[in-house]
Amino acid sequence: MAKLSSSFRIYIYQILFLTIVFSGCTSTEKLTYLNNLPETSETQYFPVDVPDYKIQYRDILYITAKAMTPEGAIVGLLQDISGARNQYFRDEASQYIMGYNVDEGGYIYLPVVEKVQVADKSIEEVRIILQEEVDKVFNNAYVEVKLLSFKFTVLGEANAPGTYVNYNNYLTVLEAVGRAGGVSDYGRRDRVLLIRPTDDGSKTYRINLQDKDLLTSEAYFLQPNDVVIIEPVKHKIFNMNLPTFSFVLTSVTSAITTTLLLINFFGNSN
Repeated sequence: MAKLSSSFRIYIYQILFLTIVFSGCTSTEKLTYLNNLPETSETQYFPVDVPDYKIQYRDILYITAKAMTPEGAIVGLLQDISGARNQYFRDEASQYIMGYNVDEGGYIYLPVVEKVQVADKSIEEVRIILQEEVDKVFNNAYVEVKLLSFKFTVLGEANAPGTYVNYNNYLTVLEAVGRAGGVSDYGRRDRVLLIRPTDDGSKTYRINLQDKDLLTSEAYFLQPNDVVIIEPVKHKIFNMNLPTFSFVLTSVTSAITTTLLLINFFGNSN
């Protein structure tokens, strides 16, 4: 009986050990971004077309026009009566309140210039149009245009999922994931879904953050309102419950071992 109990006990310990080791093993390759890039010191180039975003209905633009007076002072030309537009925007809410909204017809309405058609035009194209309109009224003016409504969302297995605002004209998917804290321990870097709203409906892309082909993909640069979804690993639920499983298995093993020892003790006593 004693020999049988020792063998059984060793068998249980082996199962427990192998379960913990293999369930927790993750190769370094699975944690690395763009892991199939050639290991070389030479500079490598990955040509990609940078998207030229076209302004749409409900976009919000930041627009300033400044000129120098004969006295050498810089003045804002598009500020409203209260002069609020000449103040620095303190937070996201004020930016949206004081920005210029693109209406359903694709127009924005500006002081002095009045309404301007901006839909389906790039940021630079709108800047040039506004510059021409301002030049009709003022001399030596400079117009600046930026997109305020460049929002993107990262969901799923990110360390800080949520909706973020991008204040640059361009943003890569790697930067977006970085803004969301990177991929969590339970996320799959090789299986990411990108959803892009378009006039014809939502367009989807499957992205592999570990593949160098991402650098030349159409989905490498994000566009406003894109949604990035990081899928979980298959064994996420098991890994999350591993401490509980280990505790239960250890308790059961201890109970079995204690029972066998008691049986062996009383058996030898008799």
